[in-house]
Amino acid sequence: MNKSQILLYLILFAFASPFNIQAQSKKKIEIDYAGKLTIDEANYPGAKVLTRDDSQQVQISHQGTNLWCDRAIHFSKENFIEAYGNVKLVQGDTINMTSKYVEYSGITELAFASGDVVLKDPNSTISSDTLYFDKLKQQAFYKSGGTVVKDSSGTITSKIGRYYMDIKKYRFVEDVVLVNKESKINSDYFDFYSDTGYAYLYGPSTITTETSETYCEKGFYDTKNKTGYAVKKSKINYDNRIIEGDSLYFDNNTSFASATNNITVTDTINKSIIKGHYAEVYKEKDSVFITKRALAITIQENDSIYIHADKIMVTGKPDNRKVKAYYNAKIFKSDISGKADSIHSNQKTGLTKLINIPKFSPGDKFSTRRKPIMWNFENQMTGDTIHLIANNEKEKLDSLLVFNHAFIISHDTISKTGYNQISGMRLVGFFNDENQLRKVDITKNAESIFYARNDKQELIGIDKAKSGSISILFDNGDIDEYTRFNQIDGNLYPESDYPEKERLLKDFDWRDDERPLSVDDLFKDDPPLKLPIIKGMEDYIPQDDFVDDELLKRIKKADSNANLTKGDKSKASRNLPSKAKLQKPYKKAI
Repeated sequence: MNKSQILLYLILFAFASPFNIQAQSKKKIEIDYAGKLTIDEANYPGAKVLTRDDSQQVQISHQGTNLWCDRAIHFSKENFIEAYGNVKLVQGDTINMTSKYVEYSGITELAFASGDVVLKDPNSTISSDTLYFDKLKQQAFYKSGGTVVKDSSGTITSKIGRYYMDIKKYRFVEDVVLVNKESKINSDYFDFYSDTGYAYLYGPSTITTETSETYCEKGFYDTKNKTGYAVKKSKINYDNRIIEGDSLYFDNNTSFASATNNITVTDTINKSIIKGHYAEVYKEKDSVFITKRALAITIQENDSIYIHADKIMVTGKPDNRKVKAYYNAKIFKSDISGKADSIHSNQKTGLTKLINIPKFSPGDKFSTRRKPIMWNFENQMTGDTIHLIANNEKEKLDSLLVFNHAFIISHDTISKTGYNQISGMRLVGFFNDENQLRKVDITKNAESIFYARNDKQELIGIDKAKSGSISILFDNGDIDEYTRFNQIDGNLYPESDYPEKERLLKDFDWRDDERPLSVDDLFKDDPPLKLPIIKGMEDYIPQDDFVDDELLKRIKKADSNANLTKGDKSKASRNLPSKAKLQKPYKKAI
């Protein structure tokens, strides 16, 4: 080697050696300050005992992390430190942790803290009795209960918690409770993003506010904007209304909720239920709108009432609810049923209106006006408007009013070929205790056709007449007796002498094929319904164990560097959380 080569070698060595020494020294825990250093081989073999003095605490550093304490045990061979008393661990300007005790390995870069542990970062504060901090993965973890405080989002407590600092995400497991000024959330599995305030709920969960309680087993809640949705076993309780559906959206600022697919809205005060596949609920306005196979049910002890239409709206305070059913509306009860373009029902007064909304075109000779219609046992009643009045306390029908073009038809019960008919301008009917029409009065321009029979039910003849009004008494749906007032003309004809074309009054319209005979019949004219597919949230994905394979490799490296007797473990693994114990709560399927 010539002189120039030797000189170059010496220059390179002079520059390279300090660099390598410095790089290697960074891997070792460094003691920056100690007031007193002692050796206690009896109690701490191979370690140095560092104690503070009156001026300042013991200060230790390792690769950007600084630690202060009153007393420290430094195991230089294992690159491990135990810190006691008023411990403070700081990493840059992001992590500040205080506790009574800390263990830290320079090999695994895992810290274990215990005793009044408080970890702060710019986003939140974690408090726990014990806490693990993985500096390499930038994760904090507790398994024996902890509390997280996040400014306006509130305070969160749980048995198990994990903080992913790089993505500002918390994952809480078991007995999770979030409390803030506006709400309280309880859940089994709870993912929370501290920068956005977004919370993802899994397992049985409730969101409680002053005005509502929401339950779900899979849901999302924006803790800042107070909005969210639920997609599994979803239920919202608004004081006196319970909303259930496959998917629920709610805004707690306005007490608004919407629901999609298989919806049930229960009025707990008025004992009524609304069903359908899309609904909107405005709590402050005391209103519910529902469509897609909409069905309103008034629950009664003896016989419930069902109303179906394209759209149903329920409005009013609990003591004055009103039900409005629009377009192709139908009503069913075992003893009475009806059909109209619109049905309005007042639950306080017991008044139900069947209203006609003309859809026919006057210039179209093929179009027809379909008047509101009701059936009671054997009787069919039509008119421009029908009012049905019920006694809510007794849960029975009271009376019936038909306005303009009233027409009542029933089959002759014996022959089943002829029809008893009465028409006039106005009809007033009264029901007996069995909800059967007992008496009917038809006023102004009354016309009638009756199949008159004797006591043996033999046909006497066909009675046709005109009068000012008619009063009729029924017995089990059959005409028992009738009285005409201000009769204009009329006669009783033998059936054989009665012209066929005279057997039907003007505007006769027998619509028995439209009569609903069951709740299912209310839907028989509806077009096929295709429900939207609700994707919602993804299923719960169990997190990887905090003690994963990568951390176990670091622990194994610490064990090998310690040069311990075979089978012994290094100090870096003595407070390691048990992987077996953690596996169950993390891996549970939702």
